[in-house]
Amino acid sequence: MLNRYKVYKETGFEWIGKIPRDWEIFRISKFFNERSEKVDDVVYPPLSVTMSGIVEQLSDVAKTNDGDNRKLVKKDDFVINSRSDRKGSSGIAPRDGSVSLINIVLEPHGLDPHFIQHLFKSYYFKEEYFRNGKGIHWDLWTTRWDQFKNINIPIPTIKEQKLISRYLDKKIEQIDKLIEKIQLKICLLDEKQTSLIKQYVVEDFVSNVGINYNNSEIRKKKIKYLFKIRKGVMPQILNNGIEKDNFPYLSMNVLRGGRPTEFTKIDNCVFVSKGDIGILWDGSNAGEILKMNLDGVLSSTAALLTITDPNLNQNFAFYVLKSYENLIKFNTNGMGIPHVDGNYLKNIEVYLPSIDIQKKVVNNLDRKLSKLTKLRSYHFDKFLLLKEYCQSLISSTVTGKVRITEDMV
Repeated sequence: MLNRYKVYKETGFEWIGKIPRDWEIFRISKFFNERSEKVDDVVYPPLSVTMSGIVEQLSDVAKTNDGDNRKLVKKDDFVINSRSDRKGSSGIAPRDGSVSLINIVLEPHGLDPHFIQHLFKSYYFKEEYFRNGKGIHWDLWTTRWDQFKNINIPIPTIKEQKLISRYLDKKIEQIDKLIEKIQLKICLLDEKQTSLIKQYVVEDFVSNVGINYNNSEIRKKKIKYLFKIRKGVMPQILNNGIEKDNFPYLSMNVLRGGRPTEFTKIDNCVFVSKGDIGILWDGSNAGEILKMNLDGVLSSTAALLTITDPNLNQNFAFYVLKSYENLIKFNTNGMGIPHVDGNYLKNIEVYLPSIDIQKKVVNNLDRKLSKLTKLRSYHFDKFLLLKEYCQSLISSTVTGKVRITEDMV
């Protein structure tokens, strides 16, 4: 049974809820001073602000020639990315350095920095941080210091802050190790799946369906003549709750098997149906080919691939695109955030047999991939449960719903 505090009090803030009687509510500005000094990346070597924290500049990020136009970061400063498409990218600086101007750099005082790092990475705080921002569209949303500093947060005593951060450091490390093992299993299954698909749709029609590439029933055609590519556009406001004319918002997490938590109207958006083919267009997973797992509104980080050739079976089309996934990923471009190279994608030339052969390939592949798909789904469900458990643990602990004692650390 979870430990709880004896007496709680109302805060008046929905994302926080009730807190222990001895905890207080303060504005963020009480504990931080903004650091906005501009420096160069020679005297102050660059750092990257990631979902995993503040790290040495990543080798795969785009470098600019504007090395003199960066923000100073001192060791133990807290840095958070201001943009909505980097939600959750934040952490404590491990050394003096510099970051891009898109980040908010804060000098903390009067609290345990590790406690505040966990608080700022909790799901409900990230949503509150996003809610206080401004922008034209969801993917252009920005939260600046003027909005950020007025957010109210729950603060226990310094002793409790340190106890909570020690506990969460320990538990998150254990969960991360389990997640890493599951991710490795998923990657291995994905490699097996891709290899099998390539064997059927690219490398060896002869042994698998009794047809070779010289047969008159086989054509070669570029992707741009087979599909229309349409990117998602998010409206400014997301609605928290299902309404009659609202549809699930298909974020990257949902497209990869997660459950939708946000809903929106289809105005100015790309509506997709279950079974449609999509491609993640932006971000670290750019180039990943996906089948839509439910009806909904497409994320702005993805694109819909609509078949325009009547002689192309939808399931065969998915398998063909999946067989080129690694090449599409390898050929991404972009300044900082990887993007699919649309030119490269459109000019990929694929083999297109007759509809009858396509159906035969699909039937054979479906049968062969069935066990791999079920196994991947099993491991992915475990991955999502661990992620959800971790977020629940952080949120309930940093808001005082669970009391941490010395014997738990």
